[in-house]
Amino acid sequence: MILFLVALAVALLIGFWQVLKLKNMDIWFFPYLKQIISRPKVNEPIHVMFCFVDHYEPQWRNDDIEVERARVDRWCKDYPLMAKQHKDADGCMPTHCFFYPEEEYRYEHLAKLSDMCYHGFGEIEIHLHHDNDTPENFTKVMTDFAKTLHEDHGALPVHPETGQIMYAFIHGNWALDNSLPGGHQCGIDNELALLKETGCYVDMTLPSAPSPAQTSKVNAIYYATGVDGQCKSHDTGVDVEVGIEQKGDLMLIQGPIGINLKWRTAKGLPHIENADVRKAMPPTNVRVDQWVDSHIHVKGRPEWIFIKIHTHGTQEGDMETLLGQPRHDMHSYLESKYNDDKNYILHYVSAREMYNIAKAAEAGKNGNPHEYRDFILAKPIFKAL
Repeated sequence: MILFLVALAVALLIGFWQVLKLKNMDIWFFPYLKQIISRPKVNEPIHVMFCFVDHYEPQWRNDDIEVERARVDRWCKDYPLMAKQHKDADGCMPTHCFFYPEEEYRYEHLAKLSDMCYHGFGEIEIHLHHDNDTPENFTKVMTDFAKTLHEDHGALPVHPETGQIMYAFIHGNWALDNSLPGGHQCGIDNELALLKETGCYVDMTLPSAPSPAQTSKVNAIYYATGVDGQCKSHDTGVDVEVGIEQKGDLMLIQGPIGINLKWRTAKGLPHIENADVRKAMPPTNVRVDQWVDSHIHVKGRPEWIFIKIHTHGTQEGDMETLLGQPRHDMHSYLESKYNDDKNYILHYVSAREMYNIAKAAEAGKNGNPHEYRDFILAKPIFKAL
């Protein structure tokens, strides 16, 4: 009987592991469980930094310029109408971060987005899809695109000491540092070091589940170091920590990942939370709660938590979720539950501001993170139409 029970337990464990592997959950599931157990307890009011990043691709599955224009124009019309209805504890509107693909560049689209950013509705950063690339080409592409965005559109900050144009980055197809099997959709093993050299101040690609590009490091703000000849060097790293100097090539700020027991699929199973917002994955209250409970923070500063969620904003089927009532309801819930000035204080931030606040925490700053929105990198001076 004992042998039977042991055999049954082994069979169940093997079956469970196979289920995890089907969704690539074997990469991150057990580190996630460990992270849940080690979450700190915080007694004082918690400051919530909320950042919405967008893989903003006007050419998505399309070769019609009029379709592109309609997508961009809808954002320029509807986003300000929604955002004006909401404020955080500092009186700031929600800030949408447009990570624009280099390979889809059109002056007219960026001019419109820059005008919207000029009026306080967002900031522009860099997105890139590439395949079978080389270090030389990558360096040129990223440097040239950063220069174009800065000089022609007023986007991207300049480092106050070096004068280098700086940018936040999201990798197309999640393939940061050649992290997809076979090196597809990238091709550069030591991409982290090249990103640092070309002015990248933070990567915001993750989480990428269920993609195999997902890392075992989860719900973290950390530094990773590129290694020559090695891919996916950011699978692990060193946590950003109060009072400890930077240890790595590049800071990565991850969005929340986990299992949401209160958010069920059509089959009644718990959803995988991967910080993605779209029509099929609306920003419901139970998801917002899990984003907060993920408690992503700089080590040693648990009263400042960082929530970074993402979307693909130009896909027509998802626009009503991102620009209409579901988005409005999400912000209303954040402002009612997580901005009571007693237990929680809400701050809408851009990617740049989130990075600055993380660096301020690393430098030992405390109190109100609103004071550190421009801690290192100042807000770009966008160009109005």
